[in-house]
Amino acid sequence: MNAIASTSENRSQASVAPPHATHKFALMLRREFWEHKGGFFWAPIWAGGISLMLTAMAAITGEVMLRRAHNLGDVNVGNSHMSINGLDLGMLTSKMSPEDMRQIGGAVDASLLVSSLWPFIAMMFVVFFYCLGALYDERKDRSVLFWKSLPLSDRDTVLSKVVSAAVVAPAIASIAALLTMFGFLLLSSVIVLVHGGNPVQLLWSPGSPLSLAAQFIAAVPVYALWSLPTVGWLLLCSAWARSKPFLWALMIPAFAGIIVSWFDIMNVFNLESSWFWKNIVARMLFSTVPGSWFNVAHFGKIDTDGPQAITQALNLQSMYSVLLTPQLWIGVAAGALMIFAAIRLRRWRDEG
Repeated sequence: MNAIASTSENRSQASVAPPHATHKFALMLRREFWEHKGGFFWAPIWAGGISLMLTAMAAITGEVMLRRAHNLGDVNVGNSHMSINGLDLGMLTSKMSPEDMRQIGGAVDASLLVSSLWPFIAMMFVVFFYCLGALYDERKDRSVLFWKSLPLSDRDTVLSKVVSAAVVAPAIASIAALLTMFGFLLLSSVIVLVHGGNPVQLLWSPGSPLSLAAQFIAAVPVYALWSLPTVGWLLLCSAWARSKPFLWALMIPAFAGIIVSWFDIMNVFNLESSWFWKNIVARMLFSTVPGSWFNVAHFGKIDTDGPQAITQALNLQSMYSVLLTPQLWIGVAAGALMIFAAIRLRRWRDEG
């Protein structure tokens, strides 16, 4: 009997054991995702789907126009004379030199990059307005009182919003961009097949879709660190502003830049006013823009031009070279300070 009672007591103690901190934080991240699923998940998915739909419509329209031109006769392109009905991509590919195929590969990669931009553009707006409303909206609708009644610290609550904006949102957008990119590649393959070409030889082999996919995933940590100044500033405004956090978030950096430019304050440090706009105002407002770190990246020597130069510059080495720049880590420190201030403000800002 004593053994049975002891076993029951141990089970009851195990059942009421507090959850692990990491488990609690994961639940908070899940809460943020489900409360903002429309922005985090559906916005980049729909943006990529719309881009594919527009691409398909443009391809169909182009095919119809080509067929109509064929019915009217041959089509003159510059000084050449080409028959639409005789357009055979397979024959053209067989006559291309290795240098031509290399140029085609660069054009394919550039097209894939452009096709994948839509989910990232949607994510940029979602992250901006999510951070602005993350702490303000819960004070506005008084739900902050409910969340503060739970055993959830202000630190963990704010950090869950930081991770959602800087890691979860770009990770989902990267997956949506990959789906959009491969959807565009499949659509292009169909067009090539219609014209008698080999998609593997003309698109998949010259291009580097798998390398681009790896770069999208590898860019998430760089984005998370680079975006901290904007994420921290917007969360600080969201925790501090009594109303209209959007205006406060824009007006304070903008007016600071105007005052600095007007009175030439940066001349004291032997710097131009443009330095303040670029390194302070832009970092506070636009660090969540994907690729905004390119201006400080080290691209190395580029031995080509045209579309291939773009993909040659956008490699893992140039991307992670940002981690060696003071601009990144100064921004991380500034963002961490503003996030800390947002945590402190949330502890007492609970008015409606």
